[in-house]
Amino acid sequence: MMQEEITYSLTHRIDQNLDKNLSIDEVAAKSGYSKWHLQRMFRIVTKQTLGGYIRERRLTLAAEALHQIQRPVFDIAMQYGYDSQQTFSHVFRRQFA
Repeated sequence: MMQEEITYSLTHRIDQNLDKNLSIDEVAAKSGYSKWHLQRMFRIVTKQTLGGYIRERRLTLAAEALHQIQRPVFDIAMQYGYDSQQTFSHVFRRQFA
C-alpha cells in the first residue's frame, strides 16, 4: 500500500510540474529515493516507466493545447520541454500514430 501512496504523490507532483524541465534524476532527488528504486517502484505500481509517464502526460497536454489554442506548434513544443519542433513532431506522431 505504501508504494501506491508514494506513486500517487509522485504522479501528482509530476503533473503539477510538467511545464518545467523534469528529469528522472531530479524527480528522484526530490522524492528522497534513489533513481533506481523509484523507477522500479513506479513500474510495479503503474506498469509503465517513469520516463514514459512523464512523456505521455506532456504529449497529452500538448495535444490538448494544439486542439484548443491557436498557437504555433513550436511554442507548444517548447512549453512542454522539447528542444525543437522536429523532435516534438517525431515523438508526437510515434505516440499518437
